Amino acid sequence: MPTEQKPSPKRFQMPHTLVVVMALVLFVLALSWVVPSGEYERVKVQTSAGERSVTVSGTYRQVEKVYLGPEMVLVAPIRGFLDGALLIGFLLVIGGSFGVLQETGAVEFGIRRMTASFSRHPRLETMMIPALMLVFSLAGSVFGMAEETIPFVLIFIPLARGLGYDSIVGAAIPFLGAASGFAAAVLNPFTVGIAQSIADVPLYSGMGYRLVTWAIGTAVIIAFVMRYAARVKANPEISPVRDIDLARESHQPGGTDAGAGWNARHAVTLSLFASSMALLVIGVLAWGWFIEEIAALFLGIGLVVGLAGGMGPSRIAKTFVTGARDMVGVVFIIACARALLVIAQDARIMDSILYGASRALSFLPRGAIAQLMFLIQCVINFFIHSGTAQAALTMPIMAPLADLVGITRQTAVYAFQLCEFINPILPTSAVTMGVLGAARIPWERWARWFLPLMLILVALSCLLLVPPVLLFEWN
Repeated sequence: MPTEQKPSPKRFQMPHTLVVVMALVLFVLALSWVVPSGEYERVKVQTSAGERSVTVSGTYRQVEKVYLGPEMVLVAPIRGFLDGALLIGFLLVIGGSFGVLQETGAVEFGIRRMTASFSRHPRLETMMIPALMLVFSLAGSVFGMAEETIPFVLIFIPLARGLGYDSIVGAAIPFLGAASGFAAAVLNPFTVGIAQSIADVPLYSGMGYRLVTWAIGTAVIIAFVMRYAARVKANPEISPVRDIDLARESHQPGGTDAGAGWNARHAVTLSLFASSMALLVIGVLAWGWFIEEIAALFLGIGLVVGLAGGMGPSRIAKTFVTGARDMVGVVFIIACARALLVIAQDARIMDSILYGASRALSFLPRGAIAQLMFLIQCVINFFIHSGTAQAALTMPIMAPLADLVGITRQTAVYAFQLCEFINPILPTSAVTMGVLGAARIPWERWARWFLPLMLILVALSCLLLVPPVLLFEWN
């Protein structure tokens, strides 16, 4: 008689980010009932971004306690939409524009042609990994490429296998390439742009040191992948996914038809997009563009590349709306994250939290404060793995906290930005799990492979945070 099998226990699944943020809204409301109300004196300081309200250290005092009702759980997110209207509109426009760009197929075909060229010229094979990872790193650094890497995994794994590597190398080329640029970003609107806007720092300021960071971080990740690729090509048995690759080998095509479908429209579309990115850099550096002007540029990009890609007005409109719709989840997260600030400000506990945090950090050496901020952001990143949501959630606290502990707000933004280096190992990250799902690589095998690199990147981040604190004033 067959024995009855017990149903296997359900595996824990991380709640949706919106659920986590709303739970934090409830927590902050409850916290507002017990934390004393208080305030700092503030003064107006003129900066290149205009007037900034700066907290004056040593002026904290408690005030009459303010109690908020439970209805604030519903009211605060609505006020969060109003407070973040400009930022929300910016994100919707970016989502729509990149939706149109992706619909043209120009980016995908451009990468396909590049990989086909490498596979046809063996002498260029040694340059394939660094060249392609550099392209993806630029994409991550300039416009925040992340989820868009998932379809490229399906292109690069057969190519990597055909050249004698394994599927980890194939997945790492687009995934870690974009991740390196995303974390060490120079212009990424989803991390640097939003965090600097919230922190009241001139938009895309501090480019010089960020460019150094991008070069170092990208070089470290590329070197790690290249070293592993050389080892696995010399001895395929060391691959953690050897059995998976052997199982799929008979089903993989022997070559790539990467050039199929390429036409002049794709070339024109990519040229227009590259030109618009150059215009973005000039506009920010030379003309002082802010969110309104950048959003207008992206709106124009969506229209121009759509027409160049052969899309009619109606198709452009539908695709733009679809791309913007993909940002709706992020928009709700931002509104709810700003609800935390609404509650803390209305209950007048924000300054009390800042006072307690500054006293705790004051016992640390000044050179270690930024590192602690970075490690705190890494912990938060496990739960809130969206860079946009994390910036909206943490920068309202970290920016004024930086004023109180004697480091610049630019450094606080930088500490937040660098925590993105740990994203490729997070099982709570939709991008990470999407990439691994497309590559059919079990998370635990990827995590064991990536862990040494993650530790290197964490150590590198801590070292890179030293110069902005001890060697120069980074504003």
